[in-house]
Amino acid sequence: MATVVQATIRVYIVEKQLLFAKAVAQALSSDPEIRVVGISASRETAIASREAADVVVVDIDDADDLDEAIEFFRSHNPSLRVCALSMHPQPDLLQYCLSAGADAYIVKDSSLQELVTAIHSVARGTSYVDPRVAATYFRRRGSSRRDGVAELSPREMEIIRLIAQGLSNRDIGKRLALSEKTVKNHVSHIFSKLHITTRSQAAVHAIRSGLA
Repeated sequence: MATVVQATIRVYIVEKQLLFAKAVAQALSSDPEIRVVGISASRETAIASREAADVVVVDIDDADDLDEAIEFFRSHNPSLRVCALSMHPQPDLLQYCLSAGADAYIVKDSSLQELVTAIHSVARGTSYVDPRVAATYFRRRGSSRRDGVAELSPREMEIIRLIAQGLSNRDIGKRLALSEKTVKNHVSHIFSKLHITTRSQAAVHAIRSGLA
């Protein structure tokens, strides 16, 4: 009988506190399908690693440019999946991470199994959110059933139309003479008002609502 070989998920950890990163790596090593291929305190040195990764686990607590970090990672590896790790369980931070393009959001005081499950999920192409944060997020989302279009400012309506046309934040900024950071802030507000998490959802919403 032929032996079935399970695919190994290659994980890279980006965490400024290297002692914590090493503890996470040691814990993940107990899963036979996960192999930690590197640990780094910065995204630049992570990219310099000689071995490619399938999933990057990145501490976002000190990052004020998560979307830029994700864009940086994926410019080197478009198929890379990103698992955001934070000590904060706030739904607003979850919203920010998802808007920035993260595939998973895990709170640091979660169990090891929670992190393992998240890594397996994103490696399969499925998003994952810490259940405790998700519960609060979806309760808040369900509390308002309006489509939110009426709450969008004129500028936000302009931006969602351009999102529906497939423009990036940078391109939108050039079109509207705004800084990329300002556009990102507007996009985050749009996502929050419409209770959505991805640009594709924004595009669909814009089309269905007659905004695009």
